[in-house]
Amino acid sequence: MEEKNDKTVGDYVAEDYRTAKVFEKYGIDFCCGGKIPLSEACREKGIDPAPLRGEIEAATSEPLDRSQNFAAWGLPFLADYIVTTHHGYLNENTRQIAVYAHKIAEVHGAAHPEVVEIARIFDRIAADMEAHLREEEEVLFPAIKRIDTARKGGGEPETEDLALLRASLDKLDQEHDAIGEAVHAIRDLSKDYAIPDNVCNTFMVAYRKLKEFEDDLHKHVHLENNILFPKAAQL
Repeated sequence: MEEKNDKTVGDYVAEDYRTAKVFEKYGIDFCCGGKIPLSEACREKGIDPAPLRGEIEAATSEPLDRSQNFAAWGLPFLADYIVTTHHGYLNENTRQIAVYAHKIAEVHGAAHPEVVEIARIFDRIAADMEAHLREEEEVLFPAIKRIDTARKGGGEPETEDLALLRASLDKLDQEHDAIGEAVHAIRDLSKDYAIPDNVCNTFMVAYRKLKEFEDDLHKHVHLENNILFPKAAQL
């Protein structure tokens, strides 16, 4: 049996999202890479796990506010929250971020060739996310809600819904990995969104928005990979 202190990174954050700040501080991926034990994540980063666990204990020492206790939410409510909060963010911001990325590639690409590659990668992310969100909103989430309703009513869910659920979970989990790798590539190219000297305000806004995009994606994917998807699979 896995020891308590060797839970996966994703398990820690699923139980209490306040631990995400600790993992971010040490550069440990808790969403797409959250399926590995904490000891392994520390070993990969060359980190002593003892002080990190101490910081986790300190971060979770106060009672968790119910509004942040995502693991306690029902699946239909959590799915609706993801659509309203995170899909809403993407729908409102993705196109504008792409415009900024292409603008700085056009103006600064000669001096900073990395921004040309960043614009190209972000275009791919935007295209992939559009289809990904549609799959969640039109296939996965409705199937989860129908299965959940059937279970709560004491009945058996439709076989078709169970098949949809399994296929969609596998597909979306793989897509999360690909999107996560692309976002990490942008972070690496931008040197953690460091602003070069002598660039325009648009460059600074673009990098700030790209970091905001990554931060939102981390929470979005965490809620699905570490909470929604595992609970849905148990249905």
